[in-house]
Amino acid sequence: MEKKPISRAGFDNLIKELKDLKEVQRPEILKTVQWARSLGDLSENADYSAAKEKQRQIDKRIQFIEGVIENATIIDVDSLSGNRVVFGARVTAEDEDGNVMQCRILSDIESDGRMVISCTSPVGRAMIGRCVGDTCIVKLPSGEKEYEILDVKFKD
Repeated sequence: MEKKPISRAGFDNLIKELKDLKEVQRPEILKTVQWARSLGDLSENADYSAAKEKQRQIDKRIQFIEGVIENATIIDVDSLSGNRVVFGARVTAEDEDGNVMQCRILSDIESDGRMVISCTSPVGRAMIGRCVGDTCIVKLPSGEKEYEILDVKFKD
């Protein structure tokens, strides 16, 4: 499977979440499942059904995080510098309408779609490799949008 970049902070957050899921949340939900099972008839036991559904969600999240961790390439964004947009960069760009956008280019899992843009999103892909002063065209569902890269930073 293809290795995917992730920042050290994003990786550490995943490790922390995985630990919480395995050591706190899963044991708690297993106790709830056992308690609900002890109430009797499982076919009409809403507590049991809800607890089993929660257990499935936790197990699915654990599996997802383990997959991400297994295929992660950790990038130390604090060691990066320059004026070229790369993974981990904080970018200030202006569109053709004069709207200024500030974002950080990180992994899919770290992205929030606003201040943190995925490196695989249309905006992220269009900006990566560009330098301050360059323009890039982003293909969006609503049409193409042109951005000029105004600034690239790596430290706060």
